[in-house]
Amino acid sequence: MRSVRMRILATLLVLAAAGVGGWKLLPAQGGKSKTIRVGTTDAVTSLDPAGAYDAGSWALFSNVFQSLLTFEPDGAAPVPDAAESCRFEGIGLDTYTCTLRDDLTFPSGREMTAEDVKYSFDRVKAINSDVGPASLFDTLASVDAKGLTVTFHLSSPDATFPFKVATGAGSIVDHTRYPKGALRTDRGADGTGMYVLETYTQGKQAVLAPNERYRGAVEEPGSPTVLRYYTDPKALESAWKAKAIDVATRQLPPAVLAGLSPSDPDQRVTEADSAETRNLVLNVRGGSALHDRLVRQALAALIDREQLVSETYKGTTEALYGLIPTGITGHSTSFFDAYPKPSEKKARALLAEAGVQLPVRFTYGYAEGRGAAGEEAAELKKQLEAGGLFQVETEGYEWTDFQKRYTQGQLDAWAVGWVADFPDPDTFSTPLVGTGNTMKNGYSSKEVDRLIQASQQYEDRSRTPDDFEELQEIVAQDVPLIPLWQRKEYVVSSEDVGGGQYLSDGTGVFRLWRLNWI
Repeated sequence: MRSVRMRILATLLVLAAAGVGGWKLLPAQGGKSKTIRVGTTDAVTSLDPAGAYDAGSWALFSNVFQSLLTFEPDGAAPVPDAAESCRFEGIGLDTYTCTLRDDLTFPSGREMTAEDVKYSFDRVKAINSDVGPASLFDTLASVDAKGLTVTFHLSSPDATFPFKVATGAGSIVDHTRYPKGALRTDRGADGTGMYVLETYTQGKQAVLAPNERYRGAVEEPGSPTVLRYYTDPKALESAWKAKAIDVATRQLPPAVLAGLSPSDPDQRVTEADSAETRNLVLNVRGGSALHDRLVRQALAALIDREQLVSETYKGTTEALYGLIPTGITGHSTSFFDAYPKPSEKKARALLAEAGVQLPVRFTYGYAEGRGAAGEEAAELKKQLEAGGLFQVETEGYEWTDFQKRYTQGQLDAWAVGWVADFPDPDTFSTPLVGTGNTMKNGYSSKEVDRLIQASQQYEDRSRTPDDFEELQEIVAQDVPLIPLWQRKEYVVSSEDVGGGQYLSDGTGVFRLWRLNWI
């Protein structure tokens, strides 16, 4: 069959056990000598795992670095990669021990040691970059290394810690090539992943060669790959039409995605449900126009998600009414319950109670070239200004400039996509609404923090929904952010490239090695 349309229901199973033993992931098949060209609009913030917490950077990390653990496609529990095995010690869920493989080698030829693992985790926390992943390790108190054994001591029980170890934040670096207290700033990357980064041109491309030294969860090497970066969906579409790339992912324009045909003989199309969401994040700090909770509730009362996904995204996304998306344990519709339909009357009453002068003026920022962010901003501006209650100043920024502006509190509102770090509801709570969250919007709630910590005590993750549902009810009232939509995942490839269905899923791993020539 020339054209394949696959719909994968990414309903993610709960974690049955945190201890993991030896696993092997199924190898990709097909030709391995010819380079596969992959196009994306995702941007790379940093090549240093301590300095990036975004989909574009982590897509590279998945391929260039190894973590102690990883996820198999659609997997619910992490399996060993750089580790031989990992497990919690005792029943307290506060001491986690991994035994490292004894056959891992960095590009320099130096063997990986447990000290490299300790060094990698310690520097993420020590550097604590504004746009880095240190917040993922909020429960990590200290790391010990002895021989091939690494022991993580946690400040409180955290059943989700193995998930976090398996993410890009857990990437293991060569301690001789990365400074202890600062980010590495050259264009190199020294890891033990499936690929070696041969060259990197910022904003243009990353050239990846299969790593012959790799030893871990995957048995077969991938094809040589060039990952090409495009400034916006239109540029990606042009490259696809010109056959300058063999695979297009994240993201073609919504109208193009909506028009993909399963009968087209010249391409393969993978459409899958995903755990990627998008939120309108609100600055709750004093001095922001949105500091008052009643003003934020008024915003939530006006937004018409159905109109947004229909008109702007052409049905390629689905309206989202909760912090945790459909398919993830703990999903709820707390924002629908609190704001069942757009209501100017309700919004006006909330603003009157707040005693603010109308219209409320605020700034709204977004990253240029990130999907339909500009069109989305225009649609939301129209909705919010329709009744004269708000006046919205929208502005698009280059990706790194955008990150700098919102982390420094220069915006009142900003729209950000969120790709699941791992298949568990914790990835939609701690980093987004926990104290010190990665959104940097100043939000902090003792009750939210209590519920997050309570949920982390359950090794059986099926016991967590009540905590997460209560948490989402609080978020719907405090409104530190407003959930907008949940994306469908699309990968389009030429007829002679397979494996697109394994490239990306809700596990947070970007598997370039699964692409192959047919």
